[in-house]
Amino acid sequence: MAIRLTATLALALLTVIAAPGGSGARSGGADAHIAVIVLENRELDDVIGNPRAPFLNGLARRGALATRYFAITHPSLPNHLAMLGGSTFGVRENCVDCAARGSNLALQLSRAGLSWRAYMEGLPHRCYPGAAAGVYVKRHNPFMYFPSIAANERRCANVVPAAELNADLHRRALPAVSWIVPGLCRGAHDCGIDIADAYLKRLIPRLVRQLGPGGFLIVTFDEGTSDSGCCGVAHGGRVATILKGPRVRRGARLGRRFTHYSLLATIEDAFGLARLRHARSARSLRTAFRR
Repeated sequence: MAIRLTATLALALLTVIAAPGGSGARSGGADAHIAVIVLENRELDDVIGNPRAPFLNGLARRGALATRYFAITHPSLPNHLAMLGGSTFGVRENCVDCAARGSNLALQLSRAGLSWRAYMEGLPHRCYPGAAAGVYVKRHNPFMYFPSIAANERRCANVVPAAELNADLHRRALPAVSWIVPGLCRGAHDCGIDIADAYLKRLIPRLVRQLGPGGFLIVTFDEGTSDSGCCGVAHGGRVATILKGPRVRRGARLGRRFTHYSLLATIEDAFGLARLRHARSARSLRTAFRR
């Protein structure tokens, strides 16, 4: 069922998100939701301006596009950990049995009484611990690397097959935070950007309609194909990152430098949560929103 936020994002985008680490204030009580979609292995220039990705380009025109947003490193897994936990946790490869110990966004949300779900395409069943299954690979699922999630039955039950997203949308029962990772093909890892674009064209309009007046969507890519970087912490390529929602400035171009830690910081700020690790010093994406 939908969570009634302690700090509704309709107000948070006007107040909390403008002040890093700020705490939320109770407002009119409307439900609001954040959705994150993580795709794979494309530089910004491979996506923006590419005629094979008409929906993503249209989304960038209708929403906000961060033009200098950088992944943290290579390969995939440490980037996924960075977005969820504010650090790569010393992981330098796509390991299967390694672990990231400590707090993370999912744990923060759980402790704050806020709902979340990780929707993973191809996941055989909830809390599946295996390395791969069809289009699913564990390295794109950072939730299963945190013992605070994977070893906790109640929290781990929130890591679900992507098919459950359709059911939640049908019931209008999105959690406060939806973390969506398509499989190897529709996530643009093994297939062309046109396949990912077609998938997003079917999914995103349904998502956006249920975000609520203060909710927002972030679409990003885990890493690029270059070593471009910034800010002393990122060298994983310049990737397309798009925001959409009722309070996102239409056609905004965010020219300042951001990283995956900015994504985490933006979500934490919106809920009044303490920023984790490198997110503490990251620049949030707050300039995407109307004041």
